Amino acid sequence: MTRTAYVRPYRPTDQEALADICVRTADNGGDSTHLYPDPGLMPALFAAPYAHLEPELTFVLDDGCGRAVGYVLGTADTRRFVGAFREIWLPRVADRFPESEGEARTPAEAMTALLYRPERMILPELDGHPAHLHIDLLPPWQRRGHGRQLMRAFLDALRKKGVPAVHLPMLTANTPARAFYDRLGFQVLDVSDPGPLTYLGRSTEGVEPMGWAGSGWRARKRAEAAGAEG
Repeated sequence: MTRTAYVRPYRPTDQEALADICVRTADNGGDSTHLYPDPGLMPALFAAPYAHLEPELTFVLDDGCGRAVGYVLGTADTRRFVGAFREIWLPRVADRFPESEGEARTPAEAMTALLYRPERMILPELDGHPAHLHIDLLPPWQRRGHGRQLMRAFLDALRKKGVPAVHLPMLTANTPARAFYDRLGFQVLDVSDPGPLTYLGRSTEGVEPMGWAGSGWRARKRAEAAGAEG
């Protein structure tokens, strides 16, 4: 039977798959396994806290067999998220990733330092775009329209919450990702000291409403019907 990939809300059983996706896309879009001895570090920064703190804003691309092969996740309110990250999330992971002393000498030490500085996410220039997001797809599932579907689900969820606009940080060197965001209507947001990052933002308006019976259930039923017919 041919399986059809579809976007659906996150489930707690997706936790391991989310971590795997994050690790395999965290090196400027490529596999970061060689950079971080503990594979849990990058998910602890860029995936797991969102799924834990705001699971209603976490969506996955299901490969049609129940496994997540991509995700979009984020927060509706960056300032509130930073507070929850420090108060709720950081104590959960501090024993596994103790804070380093002195200057970071390795990529792992640099990322661990970021873990203890969630306030870095608060930039006054971004207050007009209070939500932010991260989106990642495993390479075989890229450039097939799935990223657009994931983004549609996330933007629609924000719009229903009354959130007017969203931003995202991306490595400036990641030109394929920039082309994707440009096609989705994201525009550069001026930040005084962006470092290696570019900040992009867009309104949550102008997104076709997401009916979950349309995105997931119907797609799955069509696939099952096609398999039954032949």
